[in-house]
Amino acid sequence: MEKGNKESKKWAQEEVSNEINNRELAEEESVDWRGRPSNPSKHGGMRAALFVLGLQAFEIMGIAAVGNNLITYVINEMHFPLSKAANSVTNFVGTIFIFSLLGGYLSDAFLGSFWTILIFGFVELSGFILLSVQAHLSQLKPPKCNPLINQSSCEEAKGFKAIIFFTALYLVALGSGCVKPNMIAHGADQFSHQSHPKQSKRLSSYFNAAYFAFSIGELIALSLLVWIQTHSGMDVGFGVSAAAMTMGLISLVSGTMYFRNKRPRRSIFTPIAQVVVAAILKRKLASPADPKMLNGGHRVPNDVVDSSTLPYTPRLRFLDKACTKIQDTNTKESPWRLCTVNQVEQVKTLISLVPVFASTIVFNTILAQLQTFSVQQGSSMNTRLSNSFHIPPASLQAIPYIMLIFLVPLYDSLFVPFARKLTGHSSGIPPLTRIGVGLFLSTFSMVSAALLEKKRRDSSVLDGRILSIFWITPQFLIFGISEMFTAVGLIEFFYKQTIMGMESFLMSLTYCSYSFGFYFSSLLVSIVNKITSTSADSKGWLRENDLNKDRLDLFYWLLAVLSLLNFISYLFWSRWNIKSLRNNNSNVVGDEKI
Repeated sequence: MEKGNKESKKWAQEEVSNEINNRELAEEESVDWRGRPSNPSKHGGMRAALFVLGLQAFEIMGIAAVGNNLITYVINEMHFPLSKAANSVTNFVGTIFIFSLLGGYLSDAFLGSFWTILIFGFVELSGFILLSVQAHLSQLKPPKCNPLINQSSCEEAKGFKAIIFFTALYLVALGSGCVKPNMIAHGADQFSHQSHPKQSKRLSSYFNAAYFAFSIGELIALSLLVWIQTHSGMDVGFGVSAAAMTMGLISLVSGTMYFRNKRPRRSIFTPIAQVVVAAILKRKLASPADPKMLNGGHRVPNDVVDSSTLPYTPRLRFLDKACTKIQDTNTKESPWRLCTVNQVEQVKTLISLVPVFASTIVFNTILAQLQTFSVQQGSSMNTRLSNSFHIPPASLQAIPYIMLIFLVPLYDSLFVPFARKLTGHSSGIPPLTRIGVGLFLSTFSMVSAALLEKKRRDSSVLDGRILSIFWITPQFLIFGISEMFTAVGLIEFFYKQTIMGMESFLMSLTYCSYSFGFYFSSLLVSIVNKITSTSADSKGWLRENDLNKDRLDLFYWLLAVLSLLNFISYLFWSRWNIKSLRNNNSNVVGDEKI
């Protein structure tokens, strides 16, 4: 531990000396709303970030109220079967996060984060309004009936009615997907952490504050807004989501004069493509043993470099061929045949992020169950709190956020300062460690869910008793804590990678992990049903609309095993990543440990 602390302090001192030399350069790269160089005393900082946090709270309030109660709507109003309804929800949520790639690319290459948020914020708002109209007009919905009593007598929404519904839904998906990564990136851009070392701590606090705003938005959505949907109708509920999004856009616009904005970089993929092409064309060429002989390799990790320059690292050496010069020639080589060390190192950094990204897919598959099957679990339990008040099943997901609005501030104000003294890391716990803790805890969320479902099913089928809805609380609480560690750790880890001009796109990759998780959930449900459908009498674990006939408990156990295997895989890849980060000390401060 003592050796690790000494190394941590050494790396911290090297980072400080690297960054101080380039404060002016970093400030020139950011501009105010008129395109003039930003002024540190007027632009940026936590004051500016608060306007973005306001947008984030309102946006998640609107989208969460729709997404988390959507399965109830598509079953009761659109009359979709349970498996189709669950897949519709997971596909919708997954598509949101796929669109985040588009939002990240447009921001970094052309529009900048502010304009991307503003434009697609209005797209999301139009989707909310159309959903409200569709839910209000009976002509746009199938005739009313109770699918829980007789599914065969209910007419499923098809044709024009389905087109209106899915058009509204995917307008919301397009808008929210393009807004989400840019909210995080735009807020983080208010802190010049690469040129001002002291702001690295403030950036870490901002990421925790962003999760706090997320928790506030989720809590209000899953309690007040879901209650409105349940008691006043989904049309009113969707309308409130539209009002929340409007308030978020007002918050964003109100902070215009205080924002520091990063200039878009136009092509962000061309330098990456050049490295890949050059490495392939020179695959038979031997790289020099001395990295200083590489093109642009006159600096090595201990040199003082600017914050936008990555030093050479010995990882993934097959890519070094892209910056290897052809000897005995004075001909100037094309950028598609000869790249710089900095270009190659950026590609190496992107590749090193892939295993970390992949490790969160199963984690988000578990999240998908809490928004679909766990809500149906709650629907089959006793939701009565008093003679006149029933808890909406979708509001179950508010349980962890009640705890997190108290836990997150305590974590940032008490635990992080204490952990900094032990680790020397600006975030207290290094991001990779934080991700690992969350992945480990998520396994126990599914263990809890499996045990509860077995007890609920046995009580209902064998004893004729209906359990109280509060029995479902542990699985939501455990996952809420695990998400606080994994989600924030992933965002911080990706944002702090030194790839200039790709901050929004890297944020979109963290959200893209959600989409893969939700799509994998849909695929897993289909595979499980196919494998477990052994006969006409056995339709599969998740084939029926009645959970008392399904075997959701076995499905949860399957997810628990997958989660544990995923955590073991993460341990391997995180250690590989840590070795890379230690070689590239301009990227990291502190001793990463798992």
